[in-house]
Amino acid sequence: MDRIKRLSNEIMNEYQNKFGTDFSSNKQILNEITIIRSKSLKNKIAGYITKILQRQKKYEQRKKQLIEDENNIDTKDSKRKKSISESTNNASLKEETETNESDKSS
Repeated sequence: MDRIKRLSNEIMNEYQNKFGTDFSSNKQILNEITIIRSKSLKNKIAGYITKILQRQKKYEQRKKQLIEDENNIDTKDSKRKKSISESTNNASLKEETETNESDKSS
């Protein structure tokens, strides 16, 4: 397994932009850029490269989703704080007007 990881990493370092998340296309690209006579070794390397790229893609999606969720939470919190401060201001204004009216009527 170490040999597969080492070879896959060496190939990925040079040709990362050519590979994708599809196993069969990665296998074809691997045929074009390398000479690997063993079918099983070629399949293992193509599979490992595919697995790495799928993990990276999933990681990027999760990262993006977490950032969006965090931004939504921040937006909701700021709206909630704004509405709470507005309601507090409105309540204090009502109290002031009520006390002013009661002072005037006395």
